[in-house]
Amino acid sequence: MKIDNISHVFFDLDHTLWDFDKNSALTFEKIFNINNLEINIDEFLEVYVPINFQYWKLYREEKIGKDKLRYGRLNDAFNILQIEVKRSMIYKLSDDYITYLCTFNNLFDGTIEILEYLYSKYQLHIITNGFKEVQQGKLNNSNINRFFSTITNSEMVGVKKPNPKIFNYALSVAKAKIENSIMIGDNLEADVQGALNIGLDAICFNYHNEDLDTNVKQVDNLLELKQYL
Repeated sequence: MKIDNISHVFFDLDHTLWDFDKNSALTFEKIFNINNLEINIDEFLEVYVPINFQYWKLYREEKIGKDKLRYGRLNDAFNILQIEVKRSMIYKLSDDYITYLCTFNNLFDGTIEILEYLYSKYQLHIITNGFKEVQQGKLNNSNINRFFSTITNSEMVGVKKPNPKIFNYALSVAKAKIENSIMIGDNLEADVQGALNIGLDAICFNYHNEDLDTNVKQVDNLLELKQYL
């Protein structure tokens, strides 16, 4: 069913347009090779991915800072795997990860097609919790920056999704009204509920096939957004 009166579409970036999991795995392979670390990438990711998820939750909730996130997630993963890595190397890996992450730019299936479709009908925007120094590189290097009128980063605002301030800031910068706007993202708490809490309509990109409430608008492929927009 089409949603009427929409003029502005706000997107999350990581895990919604930009395939974070795939690009992150390729980045770890690269930096382990660069630093001559013989670590099984599959075993590492099995441990690291859920740890990273929890660290990002703490980061969203303002319970830890960026430095703690970047170091802690690696240190915890190596400890669980019982791999001895010097503190100085963990810091170097953390820096190398940020350096090389946006050199890999796999997008979710249908990303370019849906952006081209929406670009002709709406003003498009980004709201992201990702690190400022990395997110612009992702947009530029994946050649999707051209679609977006505004880009709101949590570091610009001083708070992260789902905090209402970041949504209100993004709406203000975009000169958009809540009733004429919609948010699209993968994270139920940060993107969807965060938007709904201020009265902003939202669609969950449920590529991870979570069991969501039937009241939540959702798609599991980006091209399915055409059903709504």
